[in-house]
Amino acid sequence: MRAQEFIHSLESGAAARLLKGLAFVLVFLGLATLFNLQQFRHFASPEAMDAAQLARNLATGRGCTTHFIRPFSVWLLEQHNGTNAPASAGAHPDLANAPAYPWLLAEWMKRMPAEAAIAPANEFKRHEPEQRIAWLNQSLLLVACFIVFRLALRLFDRFVAWLSALALLLSDVFWKFSLSGLPTMLGAVLFLAILWCLVAAEQGHRSNGWSWARLLPVALLAGALAGAAALTRYSLAVLILPVCVFLGAGFGIKRAPMVLLALAAFAGVFTPWLLRNHEVSGTLFGTAGYAIFADSERFPGSRLERAVNPANPETPNDLGKVDLDEYWAKFRPNFTRILADELPRLGGSWLAALFLAALLLRFNSPVLGKTRVFVLSSLGLLAVAQAFGRTQMSALSPDFNGENLLVLAAPVVFVFGVGLFSVMLDQLQLETPAQRGTAVGLFIAVISLPLVLTLTGPKRPAIAWPPYYPPFIAERAGWLGGSDLMMSDVPWAVAWYGGRDCMWLTWDAREDFQSVHRRRPVRALYLTQLTLDQRLVSEMLRGEERDWGMFAAEAIVVGERPENFPLRHAFTEGFPDQLFMADRELWKPAP
Repeated sequence: MRAQEFIHSLESGAAARLLKGLAFVLVFLGLATLFNLQQFRHFASPEAMDAAQLARNLATGRGCTTHFIRPFSVWLLEQHNGTNAPASAGAHPDLANAPAYPWLLAEWMKRMPAEAAIAPANEFKRHEPEQRIAWLNQSLLLVACFIVFRLALRLFDRFVAWLSALALLLSDVFWKFSLSGLPTMLGAVLFLAILWCLVAAEQGHRSNGWSWARLLPVALLAGALAGAAALTRYSLAVLILPVCVFLGAGFGIKRAPMVLLALAAFAGVFTPWLLRNHEVSGTLFGTAGYAIFADSERFPGSRLERAVNPANPETPNDLGKVDLDEYWAKFRPNFTRILADELPRLGGSWLAALFLAALLLRFNSPVLGKTRVFVLSSLGLLAVAQAFGRTQMSALSPDFNGENLLVLAAPVVFVFGVGLFSVMLDQLQLETPAQRGTAVGLFIAVISLPLVLTLTGPKRPAIAWPPYYPPFIAERAGWLGGSDLMMSDVPWAVAWYGGRDCMWLTWDAREDFQSVHRRRPVRALYLTQLTLDQRLVSEMLRGEERDWGMFAAEAIVVGERPENFPLRHAFTEGFPDQLFMADRELWKPAP
């Protein structure tokens, strides 16, 4: 009898579920190994390098300070402190990043140490810390698969749960995000966890009559998770609105205390960091709070972040002159792009189309209906936040960037898409298990096709060149002393690979450069293809980088430099692709 019970448990009991779970984990590990061998690439996103260098500073006891210095953040600090000194000397406080992801990376770096030194060009293979960061994000992908399974199990059934988790596991887009170094996987996990809490509370209230003692802690947790999401990316603070609507749309007399508890937890998690920002810079969100003005008609491209004085009434580039029409001028084209391009291909899967079709269905379950409203309202708010918050970072890394907020909801979209597929499969009334298995197999084959094509295609180059080559950047940064300041068009890369303070290239090579140099001497200038590889007329003569492009051409080809320009020595190896200039010949060994 015991043998029969054991066999039954292997077929349909707890043992069967355990075996399926182990098989899923093994498939995940196999895919992770194959994907890393085939597709690993060093960071191409400025946001990834910025977060990584900030995390390293946290891990080594330097606090929340940054080597990547924006002229705009210097201006903010000076406006708040009323003096140049705090903004120009010593460790520069980070005012651009929400802290959750860098803090998580810092803890990971402490527990998974890697060789940080970068080998010379003839020996370099890969930068180990970036590989470790990929492992962390892939671990978060596995966590997301688990939450998707549990969420789909609550909303639908076990078949939809397994197929939804498999759809996420086979998503080419999420595997690529796991290698990007961006906080996307953390944001997706938090979004799923928030929804899991809400669905659990709704079902517990409707089906099991949960008491105050069970509902209030869940509401508290949902609010705290929303606060953690806001600390992952400030724009995710909008998620507290659909959370409160979900909690306020049911639960009887418990609704008001649940909403208040969620708001209190959100504020308790989020507010301390805002107070830190205000104490340091006089603003709640630092430079990130001005993203709504960035990449706009008044401040095109990266002009705002690189502005030495963005409130100069004598120039058009003045924050005080922004009016309501300019907000709309930024929002409309960005929002149109989201609706026409990003929303239909959400998550890189046609499951998004099934999700849109599922909007037309009438669900018998009120929990499903409320969940659908939550997802739709979240997508709408995230789309608005993404349209207003778009900056030059999206242009520098168009395929994978942290400003893509819609992708965070893609795993839930997968759940609804698979749910609709399950309904359609039942309506087909397939007569045999073999026919049903064939239909499911075809479904899996189609959703996994992008990943299959990626893994069977040519191996991706590990170096994000141009313009990033870690040995070159580390070598040039190593020529400077630990307290020296460099200026570059890739300051995030100098900060991450070189570990030196680096100012983002000012808007012009004359007045703005001299303004920075007077505050803190600039010892070296490093220009890459971002500035030097431009079209002659549309970019070098008329474009955003025209001043520095002409400066480089005149300095090297003609031998002319602006008057009083302090960097008189040029290291021309690699020119015209890259250019390094300094106040002395740092690349020559000392006599």
